[in-house]
Amino acid sequence: MPATSPPQSPPEPTVTELDTTVADPAAALIEQFPPGTITVQEGLDQPTWIVDKSVLAAVARELCDNPATRFDLMLDLCGVDYPERAQRFEVVYHLYSLPRGQRLRLKVPVGEDDLSLPSLIPVWKAANWFEREAWEMFGVRFENHPNLRRLLTHEAFQGHPLRKDYDSARRWILTEEKMYMPKLDAAPEGPDDLFERMTINIGPSHPAMHGTFRIVAEMDGENIVASDVEIGYLHRCFEKMAETHTWQQVIPYTDRLNYCSSFINNIGYCRTVEAMLGIEAPPRAVWASMILSEFSRIMDHCVCNGATLVDAGALTNFFFLYQPREEIYGLLEACSGARLTVSYGRIGGLAQDLPLDFVERSERLLEIIPPFIDDVEKLVNRNRIWIDRSVGVATVTAEEAINWGWTGPCLRASGVPYDVRKAHPYDLYDTIDFNVPVYYGGDVYDRYRVRMDEMRESMKIIRQLLDRGMPEGRYIVDDPHIALPDKETAYNQMEAMIYHFKLIMDGIQVPAGEYYHMVEAANGELGFYAISDGGPKPYRLKVRPPCFPIFSTFPDMIRGGSISDLVVSLGGLNVIAGELER
Repeated sequence: MPATSPPQSPPEPTVTELDTTVADPAAALIEQFPPGTITVQEGLDQPTWIVDKSVLAAVARELCDNPATRFDLMLDLCGVDYPERAQRFEVVYHLYSLPRGQRLRLKVPVGEDDLSLPSLIPVWKAANWFEREAWEMFGVRFENHPNLRRLLTHEAFQGHPLRKDYDSARRWILTEEKMYMPKLDAAPEGPDDLFERMTINIGPSHPAMHGTFRIVAEMDGENIVASDVEIGYLHRCFEKMAETHTWQQVIPYTDRLNYCSSFINNIGYCRTVEAMLGIEAPPRAVWASMILSEFSRIMDHCVCNGATLVDAGALTNFFFLYQPREEIYGLLEACSGARLTVSYGRIGGLAQDLPLDFVERSERLLEIIPPFIDDVEKLVNRNRIWIDRSVGVATVTAEEAINWGWTGPCLRASGVPYDVRKAHPYDLYDTIDFNVPVYYGGDVYDRYRVRMDEMRESMKIIRQLLDRGMPEGRYIVDDPHIALPDKETAYNQMEAMIYHFKLIMDGIQVPAGEYYHMVEAANGELGFYAISDGGPKPYRLKVRPPCFPIFSTFPDMIRGGSISDLVVSLGGLNVIAGELER
């Protein structure tokens, strides 16, 4: 079969010129609103406004549309319960300006007697699922929301589980008569329809789903005219469990988010708590964390691209890409004793020191991986069947991707070069030379290409770190209030035994405050918003899952496509059920 050349990428879109004459353009907007409706909260990790709900919709629209501010990306929305306050609940919005690289947090207090806010879907489509989650978990109603129903729990569930007074031991049984029946918003059949429409169900137990979620599609022949998505089959309420465990005990739960690259979850969470404690992990731990994070990124991309190609019928590539994954698992197992959910990160460093052959194993991986990537690209990059199945399929423009809250490879495949490692470097990324692959087709093919290129960039990062040599010193901070003493010391020194006992029984005491920290996970910006009341457990821990806003786009993305397009489109989004549903 003759090869077909892939399409050429269009030129990079121009960026709107912004007003740089004002030091903080967002602050200038406060004067446009009535006095007292916006209060600036000082002394936090990022600019924070307390906004009266009467002006919320107008403030959001101005922040998004004003060329001087252009907060075009809504990253997250969450609720916080403060039972002792007159206005019991706080709805928190995390906004980001891609052109200016700045962040802004909005806090909107709401009382229990008037628990409603305007929906911000007209400003950011990303608000859709985030608002549904906030209503479900806290009971905050969002006026004019088109589909304000449960998202992560079933239809028979009662109450709002993230409220402080909710009994977490309650169990609600879903009976057949209460199961959700999707209401599809398809246009009525017209006289030109060639086939009688048919509704089909895929999942939650189906190999094409890549996880435990369900899609109901209304078909006109082969074309999808409407669809609905149901998730929540794997929901564990990670955030509720975090409130009942010490800061250190939360780490194994982070493994269960994106379990295809679990170590990155460890690092994202640990860096958040370290910032709240005002500490930094030792150079040895940071160096090793970056190497393991980049290997985890490669492993994650292998799973995503390998599974996507299988969905298109290219089975051989699955075997080629899974071999590097297995080899990387060997390194993770040597470090932590585990393969999938490693729990190797610790607040202040690593769980234990690196194996003696860590460098040799890493060097060997850099030799093993490239031939597999090269072989896959030779098989599919110009393959006519793959190109027909992926080019122009599930296309999302840069503007649409931003408005839906996309980050990571999916956003970069739509032409937006946002990568946390470059835009807001953490660890040693500001000292490393690497590129951010960007394509402009916004389709399944370009999402595949971004991930293939990123695997090579990850190897470039690892190569530079290995060339620097492994730093000497400790693998975790030398602070008995944070890190457990080693076994030998605990057995032979009374003070060490006391510190060990206190840490196990009482946990790390994190100062009261709040912090949002983000890392570049394999599928986008992974953020943790942590609130501490000064105790041994998080008062509130909200994770910003990268694939949550991405998957919320899916019904719109597949409209007009075929059922086979649906399958290959889902694989390219890299939706991980553990992260999606938490």
